[in-house]
Amino acid sequence: MSFNKFILYENRLRFFIVASNTSDSRHKIIKIDRTTPSPTPVSSSHSTVSSSGLAQAGLQRASVSDVPHDADVFSVGVVEDDALYSGKQMSEMLKMLEDGNRGSGGLGKARVFFGVAGFVRFTASYYMVLITKRSVVALLGGHYVYHIEEIETVPVSSNHKVDKPAEEQRLMNVWKQVEMGKNFYFSYTYDLTSSLQHNLTRPHAGRMFNDRFAWNHHMMTQPFPALFRERYLGQDSTRFHWLIPLVHGHVDQAKLTVLSRIVFVTLIARRSRHHAGARYLKRGVNDEGNVANEVETEQIVSETLTTPFYFPHGRDQSSACSASSTSNIGTSVHSLAQAKLRRPSPHYTSYLHYRGSIPIYWTQDTTSMVPKPPIEIPVMDPFYTAASKHFDDLFSRYGTPITILNLIKRREPQPRESKLLEEYTNCVSYLNQFLPKDKKMIYRAWDMSRAYKEKTQDVIGYLEDLAEESIMMTGFFHSGGEPYSHFLRSEAENEGAGSVLPWRSTMSLQNGICRVNCVDCLDRTNAAQFVFGKRALGHQLYALGVVDSPNLAFDSDAVNMLTEMYHDHGDTLAMQYTGSALVNRVETYRRMPHWNSHSRDIIVNFRRFYTNSLFDADKQAAINLFLGIQNERGVAQPLQRRSYRDWYQPANLDAAYELEESVQGINNLVKERGDYWIEYYRPLLFTSLAKHFVYSMNSTLKLPGKTALDMSISPFMPRHRGSTQHPRLMDGVRRWIGSGSSSRNKQHVESRHAPASKTLKHEHRPDKNSTEYIATASLDPVVPPEEEQEYTDYVEHCQEIVMAQPDYTERKDMNIYENAVMISSLGDEEDVIVVIDRDLDVYEMYVDRGSPAVAEGFGDREFLPVSFHYEKWLNGVF
Repeated sequence: MSFNKFILYENRLRFFIVASNTSDSRHKIIKIDRTTPSPTPVSSSHSTVSSSGLAQAGLQRASVSDVPHDADVFSVGVVEDDALYSGKQMSEMLKMLEDGNRGSGGLGKARVFFGVAGFVRFTASYYMVLITKRSVVALLGGHYVYHIEEIETVPVSSNHKVDKPAEEQRLMNVWKQVEMGKNFYFSYTYDLTSSLQHNLTRPHAGRMFNDRFAWNHHMMTQPFPALFRERYLGQDSTRFHWLIPLVHGHVDQAKLTVLSRIVFVTLIARRSRHHAGARYLKRGVNDEGNVANEVETEQIVSETLTTPFYFPHGRDQSSACSASSTSNIGTSVHSLAQAKLRRPSPHYTSYLHYRGSIPIYWTQDTTSMVPKPPIEIPVMDPFYTAASKHFDDLFSRYGTPITILNLIKRREPQPRESKLLEEYTNCVSYLNQFLPKDKKMIYRAWDMSRAYKEKTQDVIGYLEDLAEESIMMTGFFHSGGEPYSHFLRSEAENEGAGSVLPWRSTMSLQNGICRVNCVDCLDRTNAAQFVFGKRALGHQLYALGVVDSPNLAFDSDAVNMLTEMYHDHGDTLAMQYTGSALVNRVETYRRMPHWNSHSRDIIVNFRRFYTNSLFDADKQAAINLFLGIQNERGVAQPLQRRSYRDWYQPANLDAAYELEESVQGINNLVKERGDYWIEYYRPLLFTSLAKHFVYSMNSTLKLPGKTALDMSISPFMPRHRGSTQHPRLMDGVRRWIGSGSSSRNKQHVESRHAPASKTLKHEHRPDKNSTEYIATASLDPVVPPEEEQEYTDYVEHCQEIVMAQPDYTERKDMNIYENAVMISSLGDEEDVIVVIDRDLDVYEMYVDRGSPAVAEGFGDREFLPVSFHYEKWLNGVF
C-alpha cells in the first residue's frame, strides 16, 4: 500500500496527518505531539478495537487526544495507527477528533502536502520539513519519479521558548542555502536510491533504501531512537510511507520514436551523501574510504509495450485462471491466481557507471587566490588503507571486474595533476598484487587533454574502444532474453560456415563497473561517460530488438538526444560541485566547437573561480548542517587496517548478482508486488492529453527543426548539419591570421572577397565522387549558358501558346500548312495542288498531338522545298 497524498490538521497541541492512496480508498492517520519541548522516550500502549466499536472507541480516543488502536509511540511525539480506514470511516474519525479537540482549537484548517522529508533541529525544538510542490520528471514501470519544487519548514513545538533566537535564525538561514527546490528527487513506490537491477532482482533485500544516496537520512533517523531505525529502516516496508527518502543529483527522461515504437531513455544520477561538499574543500578520500564528488549514473532504456514491469498472462493461462477462480470462492483467490500467471517484461535494460575523486589523500590550498591552486599530497600511506576500503566497498556493491579509467594529465610544465597520476598508479599496482589473477582491477591511464590538443589521436574513437571493452566484461542488465530474430539472423548469416552464434534466452546481469575520473570529475569525465552511454545505448537497443547492430552513428537523432541528456547531466553535477556549468563539452572533444565556445569557456572559468573563492565556505557549512555533520574532522582515531595483504573481503569478489537468484527474485516481484501500477492508472481523474507526462515528454521529434513528417524517418541515420563546417571555417581563419607571407595574405584577402558559394565549393569538394561534393553541388547547381538559353526559349514558347487566341493559332497553323503545300508545287505552276479534307484531318491530328515548334512569317526569303508525308509519320512508317 502506497500513499502519495497527505493532509495536515493542526492545533495548539498536536498535528494530525492523514495519508491517502491515489484513489482515496485507503487512509491512515498519524499524530505528532506539539507540547513536548524535547525528545523523550514514551512507552507504547496497545489496544485492539473491533470495527463495530469504532465510533465509541474513536470518540473516547478523541477525548483524550490520542489516535486509534495498535499504535507505536516514538520519542519525538509521533503516534502512528496501523489500521487502514475507508473514506467513510476516516470522515467519521476526523469528525470525532474535531469534537474531542475543541478545547485546543479543533483540527484547524486542512493543508495538502505531498510528503514529509524529515525533521531538523538547531538549538531548540524540531522543525518538520514538508514537500508542498512537486513535478513529474520520469516514469519507470508505472512508478512516477518527482522533483521537489517547494518545501516548507513547520515548527513542531508551539510553546517551546528559544533561548538563542539569533543563533537559531542564523542556522536556519544556513540550512536554507541547500536549496531543496533544486535537484532533489523522490518516488512513492520506486526505490530511487537503488538501481533497476537491484529493485527487480532483489525485492526483499532487507532494507527500504540505500542510505548512501538518501540525502535526508539524518533528518529521518536523528529525531528518533534506535527503535524507529530498526523498524522503519528494516524489512517492514509497509510502515514506511510518510517519510520519503530524497535523492540529490539529476533525473532526465526522453522518448525515442522509432516508427510506431516508443522507447524511453532515462538518465539517473545519484550523488553520495558521504564526503560531500564543495569543490576545493572536498577532495580525494576520507578515512572511511568515501571519495568526494561520488556519483552513480544509471542509464535505463525500456520499450513501453506495457506500463508495469510484468506481462499479463496468455490466453491458454487465462482459461486455467478462470477455472481456478470458479472452483474457489472469492475475488481474492482470482486475483492471486492472476498474479501467479504474470511474467516479467523483457523490455527493460539498464547500465551503471561511476565517477568519483581519486581515492588518495590530496588537497588544494585556496588561500593563494590563483585560478588553479597547487595540488598537495599531505599524507603518504604506503599501504593505501583508505583506498583499499574504497575499492573493497566497490567490490561489495558492484562485484567484479572493476575498470579504472584515469583521464588526468601525464605531462605538464608545472607538475600538478601528474603528481596524482604517479601516486594513483602506484596505489592500484600495490592493491592489485594481492588480488587473484582473474579479479584484478583493470587500470587504464590516458591523458585525454593532451590527446585532444595534439590532434594525434581520435579522442572519441579511443573512448569508444574502451567503452566496448568494458561493456563486454561487465555486461548490462536486461530483464529478459534476446529477441528470437537475433537467432534467426545469425543462423541465416552463418548457414554456410556451419556455426551459429550463441543466443541468450535468459536475462542478462551487470557484474562490475567502470570507474571514471579526472581531477574534478567534471568535463573530461562527463565526455567519457557520454561515450560509454552511447555504446551502452546501442547494446541496449540491440537487446530490445530495435536496431540490427549496436553501432550507432554520430549526428543521428538518437545520439543527438542522448548528447543533450548528458550535457544536462554534466551541467547539473558541475553546478552542484563547483557552482558553474561544464567548460568542455562533447563537441569540444569531437573537434566541432561552436564559434563562441572560447569566450564561453573564459566566462565559465571565471565564474568557477569567483564561486569557489567566495561561496564555497558557506556552501560547505550548509551541506554539513543538512547532512547532520557536527564536526568536520571529528575525533582523531587511528586507521583500522584489516591486513596489509588481505585488504579485501573474499566474499566481495564473488558475483554481486547470480543468475538463478535474480530470475527467482524478479518472478517473485511480479507475483507479489505488481499492483503498484494503480498509482499510474487513475480512472476517476480527468486529465487532458497536453498535461499528461508521457505526451509532453521530450523526444527525438522535438529536436530543433523536427516536424511530424519526420516520424517516418529513422532516428539512427546520421544527419549532416551546417554546424559541422565550423571547425574548417575556423581553421581557415587561424591559418590566414598566422600566415606571414604577403603574397599568401593577398591570396587570402582576395579569396575573402570572392563569392561565398565558390569559396565554399572549393573548400568542401575534395573528391567529386564523395557524398559531400554531390550534396554541395546539388544545393548550388551550375547551368551552362546553352542550357539556360534553351530553357528560356522553351518557357517563352509555352507562354506564347498559352497567351495566344485559339482562332489566331488555328488560322496561323492553317496558313503555314497551305504555304508548305504551295511551295512543293512551285516547280509546276500549271498543276495546282488543292488541299483535300483528308489531308486537313491528318494535319489536325498532328497539331493536336503537339508540334515541337511554331513557325513564324515567311517574309520575302526564298522558300526551300518541303516534302513530308504526315500520315506515314503518324503511323510510324518512314
